[in-house]
Amino acid sequence: MEALVITDIGSTEIREVDSPVCEPDHVILSVQHVGLCGSDLNTYSGLNPLVSLPRIPGHEIGGIITEAGANVPSVFAIGKSAIVIPYTTCGTCSSCSAGRPNACRYNRTLGVQQDGGMSSLLKIHYDRLILNDTLPAKHLSLVEPLSVGFHAVSRGRVAPGETVVVLGGGMIGVGAMLGSLARGAKVFMVEISEPKRKTLLELGAHTVINPEKTDVLAEVSERTGDEGPNVVIEAVGLPQTFRAAVDLASFAGRVVYVGYAKEEVSYNTSLFNLKELDIMGSRNATRADFEDVIRFLEANPTIGDKLISRAFTWTEAEKSFDYWKENRNETFKVIIDVAS
Repeated sequence: MEALVITDIGSTEIREVDSPVCEPDHVILSVQHVGLCGSDLNTYSGLNPLVSLPRIPGHEIGGIITEAGANVPSVFAIGKSAIVIPYTTCGTCSSCSAGRPNACRYNRTLGVQQDGGMSSLLKIHYDRLILNDTLPAKHLSLVEPLSVGFHAVSRGRVAPGETVVVLGGGMIGVGAMLGSLARGAKVFMVEISEPKRKTLLELGAHTVINPEKTDVLAEVSERTGDEGPNVVIEAVGLPQTFRAAVDLASFAGRVVYVGYAKEEVSYNTSLFNLKELDIMGSRNATRADFEDVIRFLEANPTIGDKLISRAFTWTEAEKSFDYWKENRNETFKVIIDVAS
């Protein structure tokens, strides 16, 4: 079978690799669409310390079941469309034992610690699939990235009538925005990309603040009557946005970090105590988050197409990483039509 392989920093090629052999508890998925994630782009750019090369990327995956092992429940029938949950769980570490397998200590995400789904076929344990025959095929690959944002919203305990500030208007930030809106909150987006502004407003943002043009703290303070937002979700991963989240949050507010800072972050920690903040990390997503996103996309069928900035055919796939690097300012999601 064919697979797109990141062979070295800044280099990809489509290679012939061994086709997977089905096992009793697994299915073979004919991969239809794969979304490119920031972690894939970091791997391509040599900025992902979790990855060794060469690596088949891709963990935002939708496909069709073509083979099922002897122990696979009959509901996972050949021809069924499915969304992949790309994380592994050990079942015994402290996170798994606490009912939070999304933060499994020994997780090996597809396309990161192991080869991913940017290939014709994928072998996957049936418990890593969510069947769905209602969403358009290309929208199946949107569920995983949006679910990461939905999980951050769950961690932040966003409630109806609250105000949420989301730092970053990439796909994770968009997921956090949509998840907050689904819970009845008002959302302020903080995003430097002017080309993304129109779409963010169309998707339901109350306002979009460009930190390169506006004092974000002053603007948010004015718009919230000097109270600040109940919840701040950081989805950028820079020291300045990590600090800004604490500065912005209201007294007794909640801060959720879903971005990864690539360097150490220094704080005025007095605000942790003075505001009595709840400060939380957010990692990956749960099956419940995936299901929440699926219901949301089913109820809002026009949203998916707004988020797909460019779809590459399989023969064009090698161009996709450079395209995203060159057009990141106006790009929400790049997907690969593997079956094309």
